[in-house]
Amino acid sequence: MAMALLDQIRSIFDGDPGVRKVADDPVLSAELLMLFRMILADGSVSESEMVVFRRICKEAFGIPEASIDSVIEYLNDYGYETNGSQAIALFRDLDIERRKLLAQHMAEIAKADSKLAESEVRLLRRTLDLLDISPVDVVKPES
Repeated sequence: MAMALLDQIRSIFDGDPGVRKVADDPVLSAELLMLFRMILADGSVSESEMVVFRRICKEAFGIPEASIDSVIEYLNDYGYETNGSQAIALFRDLDIERRKLLAQHMAEIAKADSKLAESEVRLLRRTLDLLDISPVDVVKPES
């Protein structure tokens, strides 16, 4: 209880910890922007896509649930400064596993609403080409 209160007080003075994490990491910011662009690729935001986005934020990037709405606001406020090509450029020098993970996350979001729009396919295909990743790499191996 006391730790939660301290965290709340610190976040008032330091800002939201999830937003700080995203703002301090250009690659993470770029990845979240690419995921958000995939959500918007078909022209609408579905609840199922947002559920997948939130899960990825928590599980893959350790962004606390309480911070996700603030992170989305941050991306909306500052994301216009970065276009898709600039975001992808940050990934070109990363190891292949990190690039594959981005592609897998984008595919998860594209498939979340059970309809794969042509615009989503084009965005994913273009991203795979720019990252030099094969479509086979997007399919996660069965556990």
